[in-house]
Amino acid sequence: MTRATRPSRKNGATMSDPHSPTGDLRITGFQPLTSPARMLTELPMDDEHAGLVRDSRREVREIMSGEDDRLLVVVGPCSVHDPEAALDYARRLAPVAQALRADLRVVMRVYFEKPRTTVGWKGLINDPGLDGSFDVERGLRTARTLLFDVLDAGLPVGCEFLEPISPQYIADTVSWGAIGARTPESQVHRQLASGLSMPVGFKNATSGDVQAAIDGCATAASGHVFFGVDHDGRAAAATTSGNPDCHVILRGGRGGPNYRADDVRDALALLHKADLPERLVIDASHGNSGKDHERQAVVVDEIAAQIADGQSGIAGIMLESFLVEGRQEIDDLPLTYGQSVTDACMSWETTEALLTRLAAAVRSRR
Repeated sequence: MTRATRPSRKNGATMSDPHSPTGDLRITGFQPLTSPARMLTELPMDDEHAGLVRDSRREVREIMSGEDDRLLVVVGPCSVHDPEAALDYARRLAPVAQALRADLRVVMRVYFEKPRTTVGWKGLINDPGLDGSFDVERGLRTARTLLFDVLDAGLPVGCEFLEPISPQYIADTVSWGAIGARTPESQVHRQLASGLSMPVGFKNATSGDVQAAIDGCATAASGHVFFGVDHDGRAAAATTSGNPDCHVILRGGRGGPNYRADDVRDALALLHKADLPERLVIDASHGNSGKDHERQAVVVDEIAAQIADGQSGIAGIMLESFLVEGRQEIDDLPLTYGQSVTDACMSWETTEALLTRLAAAVRSRR
């Protein structure tokens, strides 16, 4: 018997015992989850939803490649904490998106996973009760149900992908994805993006480094083999063909904003050097607004001016917007309906005006 197959009887354990005396010493428990296959069977995608997802993915792809001269606009709350308020927002956004469809392709930002600089609420999937109960099963079901509700309103959906397994539960509903500023250099997230079925934007790093996002796009375009789970929830080695539809998102950083004309030209030059399409998205929030929701409007106006002046490299823009402007603390009960519990957002009224101005800028660029 070889060492690899010989049972070990130290501490009464054998090699067939799944519990190791030296492993999982800081794990306090595991919460079994329904398999992705079962959840997708219980909450299935219908033909109408699938058609909207397919068509909007194609439209986003064509905008990012320059085949479509419209502007991609990813707009919505920083994060979803109240599905009712998020759906209310979607129902207000949908008719505006339809009215401006000739100039803008609006995708609603529906973020369920929130990376944190240190600690804090990590999003609706992780803790749907906002109370530390961490009912992830409920979070996944709530998220998938809300995504269908937004699709019912006629809007495609954009999500940030943080956990490497959660896309198996929701990614079939998503038309545009993002890799956040804390993870563009993460091998796990680059591999994940290589297997996602929709166009994916890589944000520049929190330092402001744009090259990290460019390298992320190049890496994700290649095929990879990495650890994951299959649709039945079994551990598996996932093999991908690569995602050619990745792009850079400028979101500012510790060094300041990077949405101005010189910053855009510099980023486009780096994309040219990397032999990648010279098209990018600009996030009007985060480092570009100094996390000041009132400055988002100023940033959007400056970006709109570049578009109107003919800057074809700006293919999209991201806005953080909710029903009520500002933000609130998650434990400051009762919560204000329609106000963010993470980053401060613009009001709906401000957002509607900015969308109209962005549409006018696209017409001027033509």
